[in-house]
Amino acid sequence: MKKNLIGVAVATLVASFATAASAQSSVTLYGLVDAGLTYVNNVQSPAGSGTMKSSQFGMNGGNVQMSRWGLRGAEDLGGGMKAIFTLESGFDVANGSSLGGSNSMFGRQAFVGLSSGFGTVTLGKQTDSVTDYLGPVSATGTWGGTYFAHPGNLDNLNGDAFRLNNSVKFQSANYSGLTFGGSYAFSNTAGSFAANRAYSAGVGYANGPLKAGAAYTQSNGANSNGAGAITGGSPTISFANGYTSLANVNDLRLRTFGAGASYSIGAVTFGGLWSQVRQDANSVDGKVVDNNIEVNGRYALTPALAIGAAYTFTLSKVTYGGGDGSNIVRYHQFGLQTDYALSKRTDIYAEGVVQLASGLDKGEYPTARIGGFSTASSSGRQVLVTTGIRHRF
Repeated sequence: MKKNLIGVAVATLVASFATAASAQSSVTLYGLVDAGLTYVNNVQSPAGSGTMKSSQFGMNGGNVQMSRWGLRGAEDLGGGMKAIFTLESGFDVANGSSLGGSNSMFGRQAFVGLSSGFGTVTLGKQTDSVTDYLGPVSATGTWGGTYFAHPGNLDNLNGDAFRLNNSVKFQSANYSGLTFGGSYAFSNTAGSFAANRAYSAGVGYANGPLKAGAAYTQSNGANSNGAGAITGGSPTISFANGYTSLANVNDLRLRTFGAGASYSIGAVTFGGLWSQVRQDANSVDGKVVDNNIEVNGRYALTPALAIGAAYTFTLSKVTYGGGDGSNIVRYHQFGLQTDYALSKRTDIYAEGVVQLASGLDKGEYPTARIGGFSTASSSGRQVLVTTGIRHRF
């Protein structure tokens, strides 16, 4: 009888230790798959020729959010401290290919760090402060997604233009709704400490119906050996002649400032923000300054059905040889979306985006190019309509 009691006690003790051990650490598989049908007019044909135009209709992945899968984990170290990690890989569900470069298995995020009651410190490939603090009050960084990005997505509000390699990042704890943080990304290049480094800082506030954020990010050039803070070139997109002249230089400096807020009244949320992107380089006698002003709103008609709209005005000033002349380009972008939740994890959507470009850039008319779409318009106008399904797991 005693032996049986002792055996039961030992088995119970072992089981309790095993339960406690498993409760102290966890690993979660998560992801998102987004695909749909997309129509775009005035597409350059062949791509980049700028001489012929045609419409394009087909299937695309990542219409609202880029598809991804990942692993995140945490281990309780005691005393309120945890070890954490995240590994996240992007992919194109339309053809199964990976996103983020052929050598980037976890091209979206890959970091490890420590979390405590004061905040979190992480090391690896991570988002910058503009994405973290200004993105949550924008349409592209929340419900609108990929095609609602500002022209060129130069301010990177949705985090899809670039992530920071070799970065050390701090995010504070939540102090009654107030959070702040910053990051520094090393160039990892001998003799060129500042050649391709990047750094950012931001502050956010979220309490009740009010949400606000402000941030700054600076990246210094691109590194041809692919070892810097931002690999594969600087985060620019060539969709106007001035951008073409500055997009591929190795010493390009890009600085992004921004601030914005949103407010909810019942089922209605409306917001606005301003961002400025400055591009300049030592090897090019010129610079580009973009100012974006966005207003957005979303209304939940029912718990399952919501509609949203956003308007962005972008003013780009391109300067060459010390004179600006008529190098002023204006962009008007309108977006409308409706989303219906089939469940907590699956929804269907339909949206349309219109972009209008006007002005002159080095004597040429600018072309429109909706963010997230790979081919520029053949004119100053472009219309995109998409509908699809998104599933989270």
